Amino acid sequence: MARLLAQRAVQPGDVGLVMITHFNQLHARGQPLATLVVDGARRRLRPVLMTASITAFGLVPLLLATGPGSEIQRPLAIVVIGGLVSATALALLLLLPGLFRRFGSRH
Repeated sequence: MARLLAQRAVQPGDVGLVMITHFNQLHARGQPLATLVVDGARRRLRPVLMTASITAFGLVPLLLATGPGSEIQRPLAIVVIGGLVSATALALLLLLPGLFRRFGSRH
């Protein structure tokens, strides 16, 4: 089961799709770009974090494995969880709001 979760982990593109769609909805309502990015990121924080945390919790059994093969599973789980946390934080807090603030008003 953990292997299935690892195959379909939350990708940074999923975070981007959720946030950019919400940014565009707020922009279509006429909200100013300066407040749009902050409000949009704040409103999408919980859904994105819940999705990423469910994936990370699904990999906890790999972290706690002690049987045969655990010497391979544990480092893999650490890397996947670390990548998931860092990619989500980067996309949610830095990249998407900054890029949308810079290039979002061109449409």
